[in-house]
Amino acid sequence: MMSAPHPDAPNPAPSAPNRGLLLVMTGASGVGKGTLREQWLRGQDVFYSTSWTTREARPGEQDGVDYVFVTPEAFEAKVQVGGFLEHASFVGNHYGTPIEPIEAALSRGQDVVLEIEVEGAMQVKERMGDEAILVFIMPPSLTELRRRLQGRATETPERIEKRLARAREEIMHAHAFRYVIVNDDLDRAVEELRAVQGAERAKQHLDEAWTPEQREAVNRAAQVRSETLSRADLERVVNS
Repeated sequence: MMSAPHPDAPNPAPSAPNRGLLLVMTGASGVGKGTLREQWLRGQDVFYSTSWTTREARPGEQDGVDYVFVTPEAFEAKVQVGGFLEHASFVGNHYGTPIEPIEAALSRGQDVVLEIEVEGAMQVKERMGDEAILVFIMPPSLTELRRRLQGRATETPERIEKRLARAREEIMHAHAFRYVIVNDDLDRAVEELRAVQGAERAKQHLDEAWTPEQREAVNRAAQVRSETLSRADLERVVNS
């Protein structure tokens, strides 16, 4: 018979939660990252990091929800004290991701989602290594991306051309990201994002312990690994 524990014996320490996933979504402006993110994270208890930016708010955007809108002086003060996980400049504006709330969420086992510019995503990868799960959202074609940017009616023609030039370069370097998801069908793209998240969570455990759902997620996520795309595939997107 197993004896009861001594009343003065210390309780065993609870096991630490698995560290949260650091999911970094990036891609060209106008590719539809915001809509994808909203659908993907609906009903999930994740920490969505709100970036700081010095750009003006667009119609309908809310301070503290879409971005934290700050002055260039406030942004630079944050840079000087090392307060950003990453920060970058894009078409004359600054963007940055505060580091303290991200580390706190990861430590308590909560998944963190960043939606940031490609330059910033590369900084996160350099700083966090393989812990940063980079997901590149790609348009079906440059023609479609141009149509979406023009449809927003928030950019001058010159800025649209700058964004398209940047997008061509980013697409041709898509192999720098772990996953590439083409946003030509919203429902399918959302399911692929969920598969990526489920697969990366499953990989925190031995594969023999995976559930059928986790195995399915791992198999589906493998189909959107960046190495499945050839250079010809990428050229087809930028030339169409």
